[in-house]
Amino acid sequence: MHATEHYRRLISMYAAAPINQIYQPTLTVGEGEAEITIELSEQLHHSAGAVHGSVYFKMLDDAAFFAANSLEPEFFVLTASFTTYLTRPVVSGPLRAVGKVVSQTRTQFIAEAVAYDEQGREVGRGNGIFVRGKAPLKEARGYND
Repeated sequence: MHATEHYRRLISMYAAAPINQIYQPTLTVGEGEAEITIELSEQLHHSAGAVHGSVYFKMLDDAAFFAANSLEPEFFVLTASFTTYLTRPVVSGPLRAVGKVVSQTRTQFIAEAVAYDEQGREVGRGNGIFVRGKAPLKEARGYND
């Protein structure tokens, strides 16, 4: 399979994930990189009126995850660990996370991601270790659509 077909299938798999009914994200994927965008709404706020930290985490982890899985054409990768740093509150507008693989071995990927607000200011960052799982991508919901 050509790499661009693998990227297209990863995007389809992401869209098919039930959790994404809540966030309505968009995804782009390239070799060792991925970008997630979510249009923020009050539904994603905590009680003090800004976006909840779980939204930052999801975007950063997803961007890093798909950057890693872009380099693994057969198996679903798994997040082994992920550290998140929230540096600026966000209330509205699009939130964008850009992930990229910074190191890899035969079975492990180290990836980082940075989140930006609509003015392009960094609002969070994260890094994680991702490992090749045992579940074939061809069995993942949406991958073959």
